[in-house]
Amino acid sequence: MDSSRIALVTGANQGLGRALAEGLAARMGPDDLVLLTGRDHRRVSDAAREVAQLPGTRSHVQGRVLDVTDTDAIAKLADELRTRHGGVDVVISNAVARILPDESQAERADEVIDVSNTATHAFLRSYGPVLRPGGRLIVVASSLGTLGHLDPRLHHLFDGASLDQVEYAVESWRSAIHNKTAQEAGWPRWLNVPSKVAQVAAVRAVAAERREHDLADNTLIASVCPGMVDTATSRPWFSDFSQAQSPSEAARAVLDLVFAEQVDPALYGELIRFGKALPWHGGTPPTEQDQLVRP
Repeated sequence: MDSSRIALVTGANQGLGRALAEGLAARMGPDDLVLLTGRDHRRVSDAAREVAQLPGTRSHVQGRVLDVTDTDAIAKLADELRTRHGGVDVVISNAVARILPDESQAERADEVIDVSNTATHAFLRSYGPVLRPGGRLIVVASSLGTLGHLDPRLHHLFDGASLDQVEYAVESWRSAIHNKTAQEAGWPRWLNVPSKVAQVAAVRAVAAERREHDLADNTLIASVCPGMVDTATSRPWFSDFSQAQSPSEAARAVLDLVFAEQVDPALYGELIRFGKALPWHGGTPPTEQDQLVRP
């Protein structure tokens, strides 16, 4: 079996994903491999070459084209890594669909759901089984991913749900958007809220099934909130960026979690922000952003 470590980052052409790939390449060993992925071949190739040439880079860096909306491609790459390397050691699912406040939420719903949710489900299903002992499978979400940010009428769809049930809830939400019944059912207009809650719920579902075995192997499955990051994706949504981090600053806490020697059982399966678990039932429905969006 291949003794080198293998890391995979999605959405790694720019912003936080690029910073995560840079950090992995700097902190992993000379025999290790970081796969920097994205949808556009030229941007992926350019980013991989640039990261490989950074002064602090220690590991090998390769660019791989991966469209996270293609669940077959996700599964195929996972199988390739299992066959060639015996599995994977670090997976960071970070892809995001950029949407602006003046764009119609309903018109962009399929893209947002496919990138953030369908892809998350596929990564959990495909990479959980090939994650080597001591591995890290991290889904980048948001502090909006706690249950309290949703209308109480929707809590039962995600609280204690299995991955299949989370997937069903997401597809029900998608259908309600298309049928124009989402708002009356309690779904917020701002897609980011149910999308993030569903991401965290999916991680919790898989982690609940694997907890005992993973903790015995020092393996971590979790979702993370990197905090407010100053990127083109987030800037249109918030009026105060005085506390925003650069992508490199935001990547640091995520990477510290990845490279921690021992998994903290209190963090396993949770939504983690700056090294602490956020309460799953915490949060209140956001109003400022919901008022900004177009239905």
